[in-house]
Amino acid sequence: MVGVIDVASDEIETPEQVADTIGRALQFVAKDRLFPCTNCGLAPMNRELALAKLQALAQGAELARRRYA
Repeated sequence: MVGVIDVASDEIETPEQVADTIGRALQFVAKDRLFPCTNCGLAPMNRELALAKLQALAQGAELARRRYA
């Protein structure tokens, strides 16, 4: 697992930022063993912000699949 979403920040990552982080992690981990995730729990975060960050995670992971397939 690699934390591609920073839960300590209210800044919403872009899908491109998430995909770039995944790409850097792929230098060290085989793509079939890499699981992008948040770097900690989202429970204390505002719900709308948490959902936006999770959406960025999903979109960034899809972008990374296309880039690094």
